[in-house]
Amino acid sequence: MQTRSLGNTGLEVSILGFGGAPLGDEYGNITESEGAAALHAALDAGINFIDVAPYYGRTLAEQRLGRALEGRRDEVVLATKCCRYDVRGFDFSAARVHSDIDDCLKRLRTDHVDLFQIHDVEFGTRKQVLEEALPAMLEVKASGKARAIGITGLAVHTLRDLAEAFPGVDTILSYCHYNLMIDDLLEVVLPLASERGIGVINASPLHMGILTSSGPQPWHPAPDEVKQTGMAVARLCEERGRSVVEVALRFVLDHEGIATTLCGMKNPSEVAQNLRILDQASDPALLEEIAALVAPVKNQTWHEGLPENTPPGLA
Repeated sequence: MQTRSLGNTGLEVSILGFGGAPLGDEYGNITESEGAAALHAALDAGINFIDVAPYYGRTLAEQRLGRALEGRRDEVVLATKCCRYDVRGFDFSAARVHSDIDDCLKRLRTDHVDLFQIHDVEFGTRKQVLEEALPAMLEVKASGKARAIGITGLAVHTLRDLAEAFPGVDTILSYCHYNLMIDDLLEVVLPLASERGIGVINASPLHMGILTSSGPQPWHPAPDEVKQTGMAVARLCEERGRSVVEVALRFVLDHEGIATTLCGMKNPSEVAQNLRILDQASDPALLEEIAALVAPVKNQTWHEGLPENTPPGLA
C-alpha cells in the first residue's frame, strides 16, 4: 500500500482511505459484522487512514468503529469530526468542540484521535469558526486528545479562506471538488496547502454517485447537465471495456498533491474491488476522451451552507 505524508502533521496515510459513513448506515443498512469485516479487510491490506464523524448514523458509525478497532487501534490514523450532529444541526461554539471530543473518544474507545476536524464549515459563520471553533480546536490539540486539527466541507473557497486566516489548521478535507467532473481543488486549495504544509484529503471521488453505472440518487444537488454528462462518461468507459468507478478512482489516486482519497466500503468485496484499482494504470487516451466530454460542464458545482459562504459564480 502506497502512503503519503499528511502535510506537516508527521502522519503517514494510505493513499486510499476508509470512509466511515457506511458504518452509520448512511448508504443503506448494513450489519455491524459486515462493517467490521470491511474494516478488517481494509486494515489487513494496509489501508490505515479511517475517517468518521458523529453525524454518520447520528453516532452509530463511531460506536461501531470503536468496537471494531479494539485491539487494532495502533494500526490506524484515526480521524473524526465535531460541530455537526444532524441534517441541519450545527453548533460551532467552543463548548461544542470540547464536548464533542470527549464524547467521540468514549464512542471510539480511545484516549486520542490522530485528526480532529470541524465538520462542514460552510454552515458556520466565518466569525464564529475563526473566533470560537478553531481556537478551541487548538486547545484540544494542546491537551493531547488530538494530534492534528483540520477543517472539512464542500465550499473550497471557504476552506481556503479559513485556512489562510488561521495558520493552526493542519489539514483540509474537501469533497466533490477533485474528480473526473471537477478539479478546482487544485487551483483554489493546493497552492496554499503546499505553501503552509497543510495535508489535503479528497472525498467523493465518484462525485456522490454521478460517476457510477447506476447514476446518482434523485436528491443529488448537481445541475441536470452535470448528471447527464456523468452518465455519458460511464457509457464511454463501458464502451472501452472499463468500469467508470475504476477509472474515476485511479484518476484521483494518481495526484501526488493529495495525501489520501476517502472511499466508503460496506463489505469485504467492495474493499477488494477498490484494492484491485491500485494495481491498474490510468489510460491517458481514455482520460482525454473523458475530458472532452466533461469540458462543457467542468467545474460546475452547487452551494450548501450559509449565504455568506456562497462560492464565486453562484452568488
